[in-house]
Order: sequence, then C-alpha cells, then structure tokens
Amino acid sequence: MLRVLRLCSVFEPRDLTPAWVAYDPIGGMQNHAAELTRCLDRLGVGQLVVTSRLAGPADRVRFGAHGQVIRAGLRVPVLRQGWAPLAVRHVLGAGRVDLVHVHCGEDVAVLPLARLAARRHGCPVVVTVHLSVRHALRPATPRGVVLRAAGGAAERWLLPGMAAVIALTPSAARLLRGDGIPAGRVHVIPPGYDPALFAAAAADPFPGLPRPRVAYLGRLAPQKDVGTLLEAFARLPAGAQLLVVGDGPDRPALQRRAQRFGSRVHFTGFVPHVQVPAVLRHVDMFVLPSLYEDLSSALIEAMAAGLPVVATRVGGTADLVHDGVNGLLVAPRDPAALAAAISRVLADPAAAAGLAAAARRTADAYAWPGLARKVLEVYKRVTGPGHDS
Repeated sequence: MLRVLRLCSVFEPRDLTPAWVAYDPIGGMQNHAAELTRCLDRLGVGQLVVTSRLAGPADRVRFGAHGQVIRAGLRVPVLRQGWAPLAVRHVLGAGRVDLVHVHCGEDVAVLPLARLAARRHGCPVVVTVHLSVRHALRPATPRGVVLRAAGGAAERWLLPGMAAVIALTPSAARLLRGDGIPAGRVHVIPPGYDPALFAAAAADPFPGLPRPRVAYLGRLAPQKDVGTLLEAFARLPAGAQLLVVGDGPDRPALQRRAQRFGSRVHFTGFVPHVQVPAVLRHVDMFVLPSLYEDLSSALIEAMAAGLPVVATRVGGTADLVHDGVNGLLVAPRDPAALAAAISRVLADPAAAAGLAAAARRTADAYAWPGLARKVLEVYKRVTGPGHDS
C-alpha cells in the first residue's frame, strides 16, 4: 500500500463550533484536500494528514478506511504560520512514508515543513499550488506585502526541487514553468466536485425568500471582494435578493454596509459543505467577484449545479469560464460592469438557461473521482515501481 503524508495548513474539520468557524471558515483548499484524501482512500491509498486547526484543540482521528488526520492545534486566532512548529514532531514521527504531498497557498511555512519531511523519510515531494503568492497574490495590506515577499522567496527556492508540482489551471502551470520548474514535472489537475452530493434532490434552505436570488458562496475575506458585489447590487432591480453564504473576517463590516438594503441582503453564515448543493439548487445565479483567484471550487460546484455564473477575469477563472459561452466575465473592482452582467442574466431567462447548460457540460470534466485518479498517476510516476496502491 502506498503511504502518503499530506501536509496542509487547513483541512475539513472534525466538528464545527461557532468560535472555530468564525475564525477559520471552510474554503476551497480545505474542501479540496479533504475530497482528494477521501477519494484516494477509496482507491486504497494510506494517508496521514497533518494539519492545523488553529482555533481548536489538537486531536488525532481516523479518516476513511486507511487514513488518519492529526490536527496540531493552536488556541491563538492569529499567526496562521504558527502551526508548523507544532507539526514538526508529527512529521518526524510519521512512520513509513513513501511520498509527501503538500498543499500550499498563503501559508509560507508549509513548504519548508515538506522539505523537512522529505529529508526525514527519504522520499519525493508532490506540491499542489492552490495559489502562487509570487504570481497571483495582490497585497492590499502591509501583511500582504510581507507575505508575498516571503512566500515568493519560498516558492523560488523550494518548488524547482520538488518531484512534481500540480497547478490548478493551465495559466498557473505556464507561470510555474517560467520559474525554472522543468516542464515535465508540472501537471494540471484542477479542483473538483463530488457528483454524489449533487445527484440527490434537496429541500429549499430558504423557504419564503423571493426570487430571483443572486448568490455568493465562499470566505468573507479581502481577496473575495464581496464589497464590490454589494456596490453592484445597489444597481440591480429592487426585487432581486442577494444571498451571501459563508463566514470570515470581513463579515461584520459587510453586514454593516448591507444594512441600507434592508431585507434584500441575507447573510447565512457558514454552511457545511454537504449542504452546499441544496443552496446552489435553490438560487438563480452565482457571482464570484474575487480580486485574485487561482481556481475556485465554489465556482466549479455552481457550474455543476447548472447555474449561470458571473465572475471576475482573474487568475485561472478564465481557463474555466469562457465569456458569453458558459458564463460571463468582468473586470475586478468594477461594480458597474458586475451589475450589468448580473442584470443581463436576470433579464434574459433564455440566455441564462443557455449559459447554465454550457456550465453544467463544462463541469462534467471536474468530477473528483476522475481527478483523484490523475493525482494517483502522478504519485506512481514519482515513486516508481513497487508502490502500487
């Protein structure tokens, strides 16, 4: 059995208390790492996941038939990188490891931790770059400037030496190859969705809420720029409703800004991932106003749900959404353009249905079981013969 040590600063939580959700809301990387781990477990891969749980206690639990998850635990709601020193002892004492797979984004410490793990266990490292801070991060605060400088240095130093680098989109892969990573080591494997979650019927989570319903689903953080969506919403017809699904540090400020809309804007708070299909099934369109993004799993899930989507032309979004074909693209930080695109969808049901049908066809290639098999092929390539799962 192939044994994989998975390192990720965030992962699907074992349980959800209000305090932990408010601090560490579940986003794309959490769901990506968990769904991949779940699918590989079904394929017979043994996995030890070492992750953070920054606002909750340390624990060690079973995951699937062949896996375990260790949460380092750190009861301090700051210093996201602070989990790495706590994880070192788990990394060094992991037992037999054939491969390290590290998931990195805005978490500088995870790459040196992966290198330490590889040296300890004498095995190759596979990296999934969920967001290249060197290429994609657009800092808006002093913290962001420092993060981009430190993270960019870590990427330049460590990524070229990895056995394989998985990019989420072709555009991200081109940028990584330009950083000196041999072309043959860079693979494009996007995030996906779980078809089983979207197959079942689901009751309306918002009974009595009028239509049309415009939805945003994701973290409420500066990167997502939900404030521009609120500005755009002010230009929409009075009958439209806006659902803001998720949690994060920007939520209090956004709720204050939304007070002028009265009952037309609805903040649902965090929704567990298993309930996301029900949300998407009972809205009329999905909007993603991000300032920067590699590839949003929420966007893929919205397309899988057969929704017309409007998104900003940033990062890898344009690799997925083709303007006027399976969705609409607008420039970031442009509330007028965003409002015009949303209005276009709401005003023309036939065009909206065409975009939605094309979106669903696009999503067919993003089902997690098939994507997990592609990741397993990368594992086999870098470990060589003798490690069949």
